[in-house]
Amino acid sequence: MLAKFGLPGRVQLLGTPAEEDGGGKIDLLEAGAYEKANVSLMMHPMAESEFLKLGARGIAGRTSIACYDVIGAYEGVSAHASAAPWEGVNALDAVVAAYNNISMLRQQIQPTERIHGAILNAPEITNAIPEKVQTKYTIRSPTIQGARALGQRVRQCLEAGALATGCKIQIEETKAYANLVVNEPLCEEFRDHSVAQEEKMLVTDDEPMSGSTDQGNVSHALPSLHALIGIPAAAQNHTHDFTAAAATEESFQRTLKSGKSMAMTGWALLTDEHLYTRVIQDFEKSQGSQ
Repeated sequence: MLAKFGLPGRVQLLGTPAEEDGGGKIDLLEAGAYEKANVSLMMHPMAESEFLKLGARGIAGRTSIACYDVIGAYEGVSAHASAAPWEGVNALDAVVAAYNNISMLRQQIQPTERIHGAILNAPEITNAIPEKVQTKYTIRSPTIQGARALGQRVRQCLEAGALATGCKIQIEETKAYANLVVNEPLCEEFRDHSVAQEEKMLVTDDEPMSGSTDQGNVSHALPSLHALIGIPAAAQNHTHDFTAAAATEESFQRTLKSGKSMAMTGWALLTDEHLYTRVIQDFEKSQGSQ
């Protein structure tokens, strides 16, 4: 369209490596991939069930919560588990102690916060005291500040496991996924183009996504869209059922419609100065409130 009508402007297509676990867009931001961009547009599929009860098939904008990961690597001392266990320092015990500490911490956190984790590597034999075990926890809170504060409490739980068992510990923290900033003029424009294709779309609401996205970091740097498009799926994201549902023809067609809605939103930004001004003003206002 830009070429056909000779309109000044550029469209940049960015793929996202490690979007779910690694924060690819954060790396892209730091590498300067967004330096020449004025607005960022994307969509994300979700099960349509939560939108159907509201008479729609998706929502143009919904905030997300912030999150980041804390990884604890424990190092103990190996010893024969039967002949001389007193010579060992048990790294698995340190992880179990930390796990219990964090499980008790969950009772004392806000209803909007989450802590969930996994043991990344564990011993595979029983006749030796485990000397190296690693665990990872994801911390979620409505804001980055809240996530960092909660993460500090998780760190203390991990450190307490090391202190109680005599293990050494190395703690690594990943880059934080920021909370998503919703730009209402962008959402309204996307909704209008979706409705024009007979796809009922909500504009926004006050219910944050339970998950996190690295598009949140982008939304703090420039006006951004993160539309949620409902597809006919029996289960939520990150399940085998959702994967199968995403491969159906109906889901594909809805994705095409959402691509067209994004394209028309981009076209409107380039041709409607009033809309672009409103988008920028909304973004600047949101930055002052963060």
